[in-house]
Amino acid sequence: MSFDRLSSAEQGRAGRNNPPARSSIAGGSYTDDPDFTRLYQDLTNKLFKLNGNNQRLSGEISHLGTRRDTPRVRERVHELIEESRDLFKSVGEGVKKIQTWDDVTPTQKYHQQKLSRDFTTSLTEFQSLQRTALEKQKASVSTIKSTLPTSSPSSDHPQPLSSSPGSQQQLLLQEQELTRLAPQDEVDFQEALILEREEEIRNIEQGVGDLNVLFQQVAQIVNEQGETLDTIVNNVENVRDDTRGADRELRSAARYQKNARSKACCLLLILVVILTVVLLAVFLG
Repeated sequence: MSFDRLSSAEQGRAGRNNPPARSSIAGGSYTDDPDFTRLYQDLTNKLFKLNGNNQRLSGEISHLGTRRDTPRVRERVHELIEESRDLFKSVGEGVKKIQTWDDVTPTQKYHQQKLSRDFTTSLTEFQSLQRTALEKQKASVSTIKSTLPTSSPSSDHPQPLSSSPGSQQQLLLQEQELTRLAPQDEVDFQEALILEREEEIRNIEQGVGDLNVLFQQVAQIVNEQGETLDTIVNNVENVRDDTRGADRELRSAARYQKNARSKACCLLLILVVILTVVLLAVFLG
């Protein structure tokens, strides 16, 4: 085996054992760096899960306030809202990080824009679902409050019948007491239910506010990146115009220099002719 073949084999083994961090592609550019790619893929997977949660949450919220409204449905709505809210906060931090990535390539810039666009779309849909759930929760609380009975002195303090015998009077008092206690248990249950749903309402309202702040932060970063990109484009256009102007000046200088050389050659030729004529006149004379 020749020395050249040995060198080629060793270089091939070294390339397989130590792959480059970036692989070259056509045109002399490079693919995205691994850290950017890993972060982008992780955020994309989380957004895919969030979109699935939005679809499930939409189906569960549609059952609220209907005959299919059960404690289990409300539990699933609560769990989906809590899970999605935490996941949106995590994705939002990742989107802010990837939007401020240094020295991005055109491919990375496209991924930045796509990620921010997908995040904004998914978060907007989730916020709309939260507001729908909030409205239905408030409507449910109002309905429950409207069904609560109003207590009256006669029902709370029943008067005994003086004309009834002692045994019959005692029996009537017991029946009246049982009749009073049964609605009271229902009232206590409804009041506890109202407190629970009012707590859910406060949690949803707080979640909507927190995600609104995150949405504004991401939008601000995207706008700043857009302004930076516009500045870069303007600078590139200015450099291009300056380069074209310099090229025109160089071409003009080259033409001037060429004309100057032609004139110099003509003058030199005339001088040679004159000098030859003078020399011939001297020698022949």
